Amino acid sequence: MTYHPVPTVRRRRLGSTLRKLRTEAGMTLDAAAEALNAAQRGRAGARHWSAPKLSRIENANATIRATEVAALLEAYAISDAEVRAALEGLAKDAGKRGWWQTYRGVVAPAYADYISLESDAESVRDYAPLVVPGLLQTPDYARETIAANAVARSPAEVAALAEVRLARQAVLTRPRAPLRLWAVIHEAALHRRFSGRPAIMTEQLLRLLDVADWPTVTLQVMPIDAAPNPGDAGAFTLVGFPGPMPDVVTQENLRGPVYVEGADDVNVFADAFGHIVDSALSPDETKALIAGLVGKRAPHREHLPSAREPA
Repeated sequence: MTYHPVPTVRRRRLGSTLRKLRTEAGMTLDAAAEALNAAQRGRAGARHWSAPKLSRIENANATIRATEVAALLEAYAISDAEVRAALEGLAKDAGKRGWWQTYRGVVAPAYADYISLESDAESVRDYAPLVVPGLLQTPDYARETIAANAVARSPAEVAALAEVRLARQAVLTRPRAPLRLWAVIHEAALHRRFSGRPAIMTEQLLRLLDVADWPTVTLQVMPIDAAPNPGDAGAFTLVGFPGPMPDVVTQENLRGPVYVEGADDVNVFADAFGHIVDSALSPDETKALIAGLVGKRAPHREHLPSAREPA
């Protein structure tokens, strides 16, 4: 399997944001390149900039240093410290090797891109009509669902992919600014059966009840008898970022994630998620429904670990 070490979605986010800020500043590519050259004039190791080179940056076909981003933001009159720090940090991290690269033999480039997005994000809005979102899965549930979908994978690869999925969940409890998750799960996904292992779903339901009380998690269930709504079109995930950086939508299939970018297209999904939320049960109704499902599975609750919120 070929692995591309550069998180290309990070590059696209940085490039599109720089293009947006340049346009808002009323500068052409030539003017921006000249401003960058002037800012670096006489500096050791400075690169010469031209309109085509800057265009390649904006189109994610080349890299840019954090110091060069800082010079561009100065030229664009961007004084917001949070915005500057976010974009300079993104430039530093554009080619950063993340923890997931330990698994590069089984993690495809598109999936690695998604994990890098998730690690940078401040929020995720997830509509899951068929399975519990990966950020909320228990170890057994993760292994079973991955094995069912990764039909061409060996048992060792399935185990590695399950480890990756569980490791991703650290974003929910990171010390600084834990990820805010808003998940809407279709009720049908909560009735999933695992042949001969009913405790898997019981444990997963208990996990959902636990995280539903976390201050950074909003959990809703789409009831089976809900009226038609945009969720009928299928699963999607909206990944949100701080500052001026654009949000990204991902849609999963058997070949991996597909990305939707561009404000107009992303807004379609943001609007759809709003309608989905309105059609779903409230968080309190959701907890009551899940608790009822756990009660029906009471004979299978023995010896199940509690997924309590980390300190």
